[in-house]
Amino acid sequence: MLRRTGRVLAALTLAAAATLVGAVTTAAPARADGCYTWGRTLSPGMTGEDVRQLQIRVAGYPGYGAVLAIDGDYGPATKSAVTRFQQAYGLPADGVAGPQTFNRIYALQDDDCTPVNFSYAEFNDCNSDWSGGAVSAATARFNALVNMWKLQAMRHALGDQPIRVTSAFRSHACNNAVGGSATSRHLYGDAVDLGVSPHSLCRLAQQARNHGWNEILGPGYPGHDDHTHVAHKSSRTWSAPTCGI
Repeated sequence: MLRRTGRVLAALTLAAAATLVGAVTTAAPARADGCYTWGRTLSPGMTGEDVRQLQIRVAGYPGYGAVLAIDGDYGPATKSAVTRFQQAYGLPADGVAGPQTFNRIYALQDDDCTPVNFSYAEFNDCNSDWSGGAVSAATARFNALVNMWKLQAMRHALGDQPIRVTSAFRSHACNNAVGGSATSRHLYGDAVDLGVSPHSLCRLAQQARNHGWNEILGPGYPGHDDHTHVAHKSSRTWSAPTCGI
């Protein structure tokens, strides 16, 4: 809690400083932490790695049933996701990512680019190098990072209360040990199982529909009465009959 409060205060200080300096000249972008710094305002029509980095952070704001592509192209879907992010944090909601939007992101992330409420260690119980899955270690780790930001968005929507992760990336060995499907998305690093926390499994499954997952499985679906599963897939599979999904 102290770490997060410190980041929020730092971001607010940066925003205030930028406002004062901006009255005289254009200030250089402030480096808020050790992760990533945006150097320009981003708006529809732009492309590049900085757009891609922004998309990772707003991946949890695509709208009901949608999934935001992480492709470095600031199209209509990215503008809509940025707008929803801005609305969620009480910022001017114009769909353009400028200093206020970036300062809010800086306040939400740690030096390794993970959101403050989730960590790589929490998403990998198998090994330290993310190897042994269905994709390269780098891809599995990246997929996990995107899921963390989706969960950060969901956590905020649920009143900033904790969300408990019970399983995420699995190597083939880990997946076999728990009897997972041979085609499990856990092998790709883009699946997360959630346990009861302050929220019921049904509440998690219902809320997940707003945060960018094509696969949501929960109570009432075979083998999922004790957790809610969210994952990326090319086509939608939502099934949690007990929860009305």
